[in-house]
Amino acid sequence: MKSTLMKPRIALLLAAFLVAASALMGLGARAASAQTVAPQTPTQAPAAPPAAAGQSSPAPDKSHADEEFTFSKTVNEVRVVFTVTDRHGRYIKDLKQNDFRVIDDQRPAELRSFRSETDLPLQVGLLVDASNSVRDRFKFEQEAAIEFLNSIIRPGYDKAFVVGFDATPEVTQDFTDNTEKLSAGVRMLRAGGGTAMYDALYFACRDKLMKQEQTGPVRRAIILLSDGEDNLSHVTREEAIDMATRADVIVYTISTNISGMKGKGDKTLERIAEATGGRSFFPFQMRDVSDSFLSIQEELRSQYAVAYKPADFVADGRYRSIDIMALDRNLKVRTRKGYYAPKQ
Repeated sequence: MKSTLMKPRIALLLAAFLVAASALMGLGARAASAQTVAPQTPTQAPAAPPAAAGQSSPAPDKSHADEEFTFSKTVNEVRVVFTVTDRHGRYIKDLKQNDFRVIDDQRPAELRSFRSETDLPLQVGLLVDASNSVRDRFKFEQEAAIEFLNSIIRPGYDKAFVVGFDATPEVTQDFTDNTEKLSAGVRMLRAGGGTAMYDALYFACRDKLMKQEQTGPVRRAIILLSDGEDNLSHVTREEAIDMATRADVIVYTISTNISGMKGKGDKTLERIAEATGGRSFFPFQMRDVSDSFLSIQEELRSQYAVAYKPADFVADGRYRSIDIMALDRNLKVRTRKGYYAPKQ
């Protein structure tokens, strides 16, 4: 009889022991978990790579929302390249950050970095008007363009491509650092047909420069040789300028007008260059074409780069103006007129 009564008691004691052991194991597991996912202070958090303008850091991990503090911050930074000249057009290369003010969308901006940029890798597009209207001195301009590419493109460092355009743009040499291939691409151009200059500029920015791989900071530029007279484009002048702005491209224009007087096309070339931070050249005599290319080469190696934080940045896709002013009123700053904020 006693043996029969003892069995249920032993079973009850064993069950109680198992429950207690299970509870202790649960406490130990939670303690270990608490040590592994300890709250992090801002100084303990690992450094994250800088985000592009308008982009936020990764969202917090919701699986540990009650146990872990996550700090996120939006980094809004705009980078701009500009040149400075004196009253005689000479490039000034020894200025410091305190010599400038940056106004973004009509409000002062906070400067983050400033440096002289004389050696950035170049991504250059040469756009040559091959329409009938430029036939008279086409051969000479080809040779001047070849001389320019041979002088400025450094193998293993810079890259360029060549596009000829009349009714449509044609790539005669894709991106390369081989100056012999670039020269051959220029010599392949043949004059003839109408003029779709805006289409060619739009194509070069959207389909070539924006899609070209870059592993670090580069300087993107287009040298556009044309008389500025467009009669066949599907996009407008302002649409072409907007695309250059989105691609962060500086456009230098060299007029092929040999009349000795600035015409409507020349004003168009001025508008394109001014809006993108470039310059317009009007070499009315053939020997001046080479001088124009030399001036572009000097400018590309005589620029400053500034990064700043806008005062009231909103990632809404809106166009924002840029105004960089030298405190010395005898100096002239030239840069692009603005940019498009990214959209979230």
